[in-house]
Amino acid sequence: MDAALIVSLLASALAARADLFDARHETAFRLFNGFYEGCPDLVVDLYARTVVLHNYFDAPEQAQAMLAQAQEYLRARLPWVNAAILKTRNAPEAAARNGVILYGDKLDRRVRDPQGGVWYAVELLLSRDASLYLDTRNLRRWATLHLKGKTVLNTFAYTGSLGVAAQAGGASRVVHLDRNRALLNVAKTSYTLNGLPIKKSDFQVGDFFSSVSRLKREGSLFDCVLVDPPFFSTTRQGTVDLVNESHRVINKVRPLVADGGYLVAVNNALFVSGAEYMRTLESLCADGYLSIEELIPVPSDFTGYPQTIVRTPPVDPAPFNHSTKIAVLCVRRKQ
Repeated sequence: MDAALIVSLLASALAARADLFDARHETAFRLFNGFYEGCPDLVVDLYARTVVLHNYFDAPEQAQAMLAQAQEYLRARLPWVNAAILKTRNAPEAAARNGVILYGDKLDRRVRDPQGGVWYAVELLLSRDASLYLDTRNLRRWATLHLKGKTVLNTFAYTGSLGVAAQAGGASRVVHLDRNRALLNVAKTSYTLNGLPIKKSDFQVGDFFSSVSRLKREGSLFDCVLVDPPFFSTTRQGTVDLVNESHRVINKVRPLVADGGYLVAVNNALFVSGAEYMRTLESLCADGYLSIEELIPVPSDFTGYPQTIVRTPPVDPAPFNHSTKIAVLCVRRKQ
């Protein structure tokens, strides 16, 4: 890509996001979504004073000049940034996929959502992703506002951000479930940042399928179950396939939701259209024991802005506004 063009695209993206920058540089959001905003193989995220560049090029080495230009522009435009990381999605080495430091040695380890004031621990080099999903910011806000006094099960918890938001908003109990102990340890750090008590039994390491089956046998019920899985994952206990069988995950956790409770289902499969996902949800609601309460949009820094969007997604996400499709379902139980 021409150097002048990438600078122009980045300048437009930053201008559109001017109101997201905070004076203390503590927040996190997407600075540039190249897929929508003109450079489909580059994404740039901001975590407080650390910039993370995601290189999605099929041949990563071909992007070096463009990445250097982007890095130079961002460093000049945001002089308060302390460090930059490059994550190369298609690199053969895990270390390059997890990220290498381009400059600076003071990586940020905590950020705060623009609204709500909840702190989240981040370990930006821990995995291929940056340890905090920025597209579910509105869902975290929803959890903070709606789950006070509720019991919550946070499945596929990753670093626990959805459950952290719920607990910070006054949830009576949040159980985090994930296969990766290191990721759940990040969730515990987020608890510490927010002055929340840590109970070991609320951070459960285990496979989704076997753990949910155990909770069913124990007769556990929760006021809200959060389900934000990867679009495809397989273990000896079962397979998650959000492209072909998204209903299976929802049906798996339905028995754990108390009468009148919420089941929050996220489908982030890029090639599943919004209409197709709605048909799945509507079919699940046909028996009258599930109903669609609310669709939660993805924030505009992910979708691009009217003045910055130059491409459309490969499939139409409507009635959702992004391929990360978030639905709040209300559950009735058979008496």
